[in-house]
Amino acid sequence: MTVRLRAHHLLCMLTYVGKGYSEAFCRNYDGIAERLGAGEDILMVAGPDDICGPVVDAPDTHCHNESVIERDAAAAAAVSALIGQKLDTGARLALDADMLAAMRDAFAAGTTRIGCGGCQWTDICDSVSAAGFLGTRLRIAG
Repeated sequence: MTVRLRAHHLLCMLTYVGKGYSEAFCRNYDGIAERLGAGEDILMVAGPDDICGPVVDAPDTHCHNESVIERDAAAAAAVSALIGQKLDTGARLALDADMLAAMRDAFAAGTTRIGCGGCQWTDICDSVSAAGFLGTRLRIAG
């Protein structure tokens, strides 16, 4: 199988520690982290993705907001530059331990954080990053 992700979720997955919008959201995200950790590849999509699933139909969802679409574009550009692969819609990405480490290093250094502008989870991500990504759910053996 393949995990469908929008670009800014490439950044979110780096610091995900089991906190989210709801219990259903977290259960879903835990499953996605497990799938990615087991080696499933990523298919880049525009708009709501597999992570958005439990909240995409909620009345207060931001999944379709212009600000989130802009966040996706910024994240795609930053991560593309980092990994040397263009991450347009339809691109596939095979995440491995080295790439995950490089993405976390860049995130901690602020290199890719442009894709985080205006996000409500910034404080949590800052603290997770500052703590060396301890407790993050996405782990890839390598």
